Amino acid sequence: MGLELLWWGLAIAMIVVGFVGNLVPLLPGMPLMLAGMVLGAWVDHFSKVGIATLALLGFLVLLGQLADFVAGSLGAKRAGASGKAVWGATLGSLVGVLGGLPGIVLGPFIGAAIGEYLAERDLLRAGKVGVAAWLGLVLGMAAKIALAFTILGVFGFALLV
Repeated sequence: MGLELLWWGLAIAMIVVGFVGNLVPLLPGMPLMLAGMVLGAWVDHFSKVGIATLALLGFLVLLGQLADFVAGSLGAKRAGASGKAVWGATLGSLVGVLGGLPGIVLGPFIGAAIGEYLAERDLLRAGKVGVAAWLGLVLGMAAKIALAFTILGVFGFALLV
């Protein structure tokens, strides 16, 4: 019984850290949540959470990863961003993690604006693209968090039923 509790503790820790990873760009949030849920299902001998539920969870994880990627790109592209702006937003997200919450919030905007300015040398356009990229990334993160809550709900429901 003690070893089972240890495995469940690890599974729950993976799910919680994975959920937080949906807010922090460097952590593989949804895949880590899914790994924790697979571990939990394994510990329970797949008696409550079966292959069909895990397949649904896997699909939702893929959908969340896709939403996150597409939303950020569409935000920048919708404003007519250059490739440098898209790369700038991505780099700004990664570097922003080092600056804590303000860096996470401002990093994509600053990165996209710098990238667009380097490409076009137009400060107003760079600001517009920065805001659009930031909004796209925020919407992508919101979609990913909504899907993360859905994943938690599906897993919890399967465990309880």
